[in-house]
Amino acid sequence: MDPMQPKNHMMTRRQALSSLGLLALSSHPLLQAAQGTSQPKKGGGIALQLYTVRDPAKQDLAGTLKRVREIGWEYVQWSGMPNLPAEKIREALDAAGLKAIAAHVGIEPFEKDFETNVQFWKTVGVKDVAPGGMMGDCKADLAAWLRGAKRLDALGERLRGAGMRLSYHNHSWEFEKFPEDPRYKLDILLEATKPENLNTELDTAWAFNAGVDPAAYLRKYKGRCPVIHIKDITAAKDGKKGELTSLGQGALDWKGIFAAGREAGVEWFVYEQDRGVGTPFDYVRASFEFLQKNFR
Repeated sequence: MDPMQPKNHMMTRRQALSSLGLLALSSHPLLQAAQGTSQPKKGGGIALQLYTVRDPAKQDLAGTLKRVREIGWEYVQWSGMPNLPAEKIREALDAAGLKAIAAHVGIEPFEKDFETNVQFWKTVGVKDVAPGGMMGDCKADLAAWLRGAKRLDALGERLRGAGMRLSYHNHSWEFEKFPEDPRYKLDILLEATKPENLNTELDTAWAFNAGVDPAAYLRKYKGRCPVIHIKDITAAKDGKKGELTSLGQGALDWKGIFAAGREAGVEWFVYEQDRGVGTPFDYVRASFEFLQKNFR
């Protein structure tokens, strides 16, 4: 996919929630500053990657977010949405009763103006950020890839100092290899960076599409995958590539992935679907219903 506070609140939590309402205030910046960001339930929480509904959001952001909440989603990852100031993003989410727990971002803005971009995403309420792939000038060869790893490691260290976390989102091509190195590109990246500075936002469908077992890969990087993308895809057949589909309608072993994710310490299982049959709301609903029945 494409990448992309204030304190001094004197009311008690009980008073605030009873006077202003649970959904609106539990995600309000004032309470967030006093109480900390929302935490997933024990064993991990579920969220929707808003990139899934990017097309309807271009026409009606408020209506799209409202429909997402009506389907049942409470938590989201901000990506593919209209370009807005942080305060406007937060207002739109609060109005819909949604909480952003992560975002897809390019790292270049952080490299140019770190403090401004940290404040932007903290205003939105986000702790976890991830680029949607390696930077364009760091893909050509192994040397370039290692330069990219160095940049990501350095940014991850700075973000950690600011109370945020950096992850890397993969596609299938990160499971290819450079001619002079027997390791997957993603493994090279993770081995060249410190675990405390860079996590893997594993995309299950793209790993599966590359011939990699998502559950085994999660266990391999236990403790280093706080946020992952749960995405389903049909198996390749008769020379044709698999097709992205609603959760539970493809070839992935979700029982095994959920179990491995919990063993690996996944905090957020974020559903994403780049495209599919029907409208985005059709597969967003179908996948939410699947998770309600099968996410244990």
